[in-house]
Amino acid sequence: MLRLLTLLVLLLAAPALAQAPDPYGQLAGDGYAEIEAGVSGLAASGDLRADAILSALSDGRLLVRPADRTLLIRQGGTLVDARTGAAAADSPDLKPVRANNRVRRAIEAARGQLDLASPDPGKRRIAADAVFKARDAAALPALDAALARETSAPVRQALTEARAAVLLARPGTAETDRIAAIPAIQARGDGDAMGILRGLAADPSEAVRNAAARGIAAIETRLAILGALQNVWYGISLGSVLLLAAIGLAITFGVMGVINMAHGEMVMLGAYTTYGVQEVIRTQAPSLFGWSLAISIPCAFLVAGLVGVLIERFIIRFLYGRPLETLLATFGVSLALQQGVRSIFGPTNREVGAPAFMSGAFDFYGLSITWGRMWIIAFALAVFLGLLFVLRRTSFGLKTRAVTQNRRMAAAMGIRTPYVDALTFGLGSGIAGIAGVALSQIDNVSPNLGQGYIIDSFLVVVFGGVGNLWGTLVAALTLGVVNKLAEPYVGAVLAKIGLLVFIILFIQKRPRGLFALKGRAVES
Repeated sequence: MLRLLTLLVLLLAAPALAQAPDPYGQLAGDGYAEIEAGVSGLAASGDLRADAILSALSDGRLLVRPADRTLLIRQGGTLVDARTGAAAADSPDLKPVRANNRVRRAIEAARGQLDLASPDPGKRRIAADAVFKARDAAALPALDAALARETSAPVRQALTEARAAVLLARPGTAETDRIAAIPAIQARGDGDAMGILRGLAADPSEAVRNAAARGIAAIETRLAILGALQNVWYGISLGSVLLLAAIGLAITFGVMGVINMAHGEMVMLGAYTTYGVQEVIRTQAPSLFGWSLAISIPCAFLVAGLVGVLIERFIIRFLYGRPLETLLATFGVSLALQQGVRSIFGPTNREVGAPAFMSGAFDFYGLSITWGRMWIIAFALAVFLGLLFVLRRTSFGLKTRAVTQNRRMAAAMGIRTPYVDALTFGLGSGIAGIAGVALSQIDNVSPNLGQGYIIDSFLVVVFGGVGNLWGTLVAALTLGVVNKLAEPYVGAVLAKIGLLVFIILFIQKRPRGLFALKGRAVES
């Protein structure tokens, strides 16, 4: 009796076993649909050689022998059997297994399924994202198995989102399962999630449509908040650039009362110094290229600072108390410096490379932050704090502040005010040169580089308070953030014009800026 029952079970199961498709045979088939089915079947089979076979198919190294439909993988100059891994003989009738866009998408999803069992959490998360985008129903068993054993919370969240996406895309999913899957998609909160939920607008179930509409509204609110925060970040980034460009001008303008129209060219000289340092390193010591920016910082400070001292000693010191002549003289100096650089380096832009640590970006709670901008912000704050230390904790800083507050009294106390003027102008110019090192990473290095920052620098200095470093910091960040928040609504040009009008109206009420500094303005 037992033998009869066993025989009956085998007879009943035989048709099903006979109908079970062989993924290797499907991959050797002639149609794209059959090959696509073979890809999905191979991923679901748990075959240990599946990843190697799919990789070979993706790279065009999977071959089929038409005579017996055997799959072979080309590895360098040899051939191996795809099913067994044994060496195989070459033959002239081998044909590559074809792949169109649908097959390639199936390969991507299948390799994602295989990576769900990887011991590396990072690879598992990437695999979950691949399944989320492919939304292949064949991946559902692998997702359930991966969720059952997953211990990492971020990876588990990604697997949950992928499973929800598969359930919503799979025909025949129960209404309760579709409604339960929507919160997981909503929690993802990005453009892909929005697209999935909008695809449910034609769902026959009203409850599903309503749940999807609520999810879309929540995602739109989140994206609007993220967009505002992203603009704030861009504003802080812009503010750090303005701070670098204006901080040297704040010192020069505050101590000496000189309207230096050549300040932008000091920035330009710093950028070209960076270019020159990198060219020397490329030809003489390529291994030091990662340190090129660090080497450029003191070089740019010395070059721009020396030029600033020469300008003060040979031109500006004869024009104190004559602001119009000073403005015209420094404007002429700026044109001469531009033409000199144009004659030496040419009018075209020069390429300044970025070290590896300033390349790429990372995601911070939905915000895209580039490493280059992050380092420039940190660099701007470091320059600000360093300058603050020099002015507050050194003998030169004490003399500079004394001249700023009361020039005649400082001279009566024995301070050599011409000496302080020259070094202060050199310090402000040197800091502008340092700004050029940073700006070379985000702007074109050309003879006109400084012209794009001179007006903004004066706006920052006037708005924050002439000679006040903290005022310069607050003004730079404020103008940067306000400008970036206004741009999406009125455009870049109108935003700039609006800021200019605001500052004109502001200085009518507070001519000495946000943080007034007692100094030469009081004396006059």
